[in-house]
Amino acid sequence: MRAWSAPDVPSLPVRGPQVSLHDSASGRLVPTDPQGAARLYVCGITPYDATHMGHAATYVAFDLLVRAWRNAGHDVTYVQNVTDVDDPLLERAAKVGTDWVTIAERETQLFRDDMESLRVLPPAHYVGAVESIPWVVEMIERLAEAGAIYHVDDDLYFSVGADPTFGSVSGADRETMRAIFAERGGDPDRPGKRDPLDCLVWMAERPGEPSWESPFGRGRPGWHIECTAIALKHLGSTFDVQGGGSDLVFPHHEMCAAEAQAAVPDHRFAKAYVHAGMVAYDGEKMSKSKGNLVFVSQLRFSEVDSMAIRLVLLGQHYRSDWEWTDELLWAAGERLDVLRKAVSLGAGAPSGPVVEQVLAALADDLDAPTALASLQAWAEATLGSTGLADTSDPDAGRVVRELADAALGLQL
Repeated sequence: MRAWSAPDVPSLPVRGPQVSLHDSASGRLVPTDPQGAARLYVCGITPYDATHMGHAATYVAFDLLVRAWRNAGHDVTYVQNVTDVDDPLLERAAKVGTDWVTIAERETQLFRDDMESLRVLPPAHYVGAVESIPWVVEMIERLAEAGAIYHVDDDLYFSVGADPTFGSVSGADRETMRAIFAERGGDPDRPGKRDPLDCLVWMAERPGEPSWESPFGRGRPGWHIECTAIALKHLGSTFDVQGGGSDLVFPHHEMCAAEAQAAVPDHRFAKAYVHAGMVAYDGEKMSKSKGNLVFVSQLRFSEVDSMAIRLVLLGQHYRSDWEWTDELLWAAGERLDVLRKAVSLGAGAPSGPVVEQVLAALADDLDAPTALASLQAWAEATLGSTGLADTSDPDAGRVVRELADAALGLQL
């Protein structure tokens, strides 16, 4: 599957610091130490609806990580999936009477357009669940050889007990895991399972649903095994970061780690698990079921500057839970105007300090709000908001414009 087009990104004349990130598994800030290219897997969309601000916040957050790594001198291998066959997509197709493939292709293209408009760097490998099926089959066979697969009727399940470290990603107790599993696509009460937390890896063919040939009979992959197989295929048995929204800590990232570690013992799946916070609207987390979604495309089609949208997202620390409001968007538009006016002058306040401050903030757990505050302070000094304009650096406008693009993805 093709990704989207990459924006042109300037190269900075200075190198940024090494990047540290908050690891959900340990609860600590940990330094990243890529050996060779930095390797990142971010869980992608299920394309049954348009990109809302919760999605956008997550992908902008990991775009900051890709940029911070590159500015620190690392090549980056970034992998993202598209769950282009799954229950929510099939349910949507049945409800509206449209072919599921048509919906998946249309919504995936809309997502690409949204990411391009927000200047999100594309992954090196953008992989659909359907095209990953051969790797999923190999993965299941490997787990079966390890004794970690069993049948319930014609379906195949992964035994979470095959990974002795199961539970270490979320740190949750079994009672909590069981409750969340039931809420997020699991089936803890299905008769015949060895453990309520065991997860489906191959669903046998259901009437009227898509299916593919396999050594286990016709069927389709489970959700978690898809990401596990794609990550191992493109990133190897241990990679630097697995990322996504905080709602993926359990069960999704826990299950991915367990499957990989049962298949490749003595190798931690990801060195760090990094999660973005949830975005609310009208007092509740954005969700399809509540209908409280703000779509990137709707704002774009209303001629809202995509950089103002990105500025709203950058104004919140990626790990925080926050609420989208129209007031945030209008304030971001005003902030964008100030920054653009300042860089357009050419000369400005000294650029060296702001370059150092922005790169340092982003290397410290992707602290975009602090980076933006440094840009704002530079702009105010340049424009003379304190009554005394500073234009002592003749090349500051160009330097800050390139900094904002390379580090924050902002086109000023």
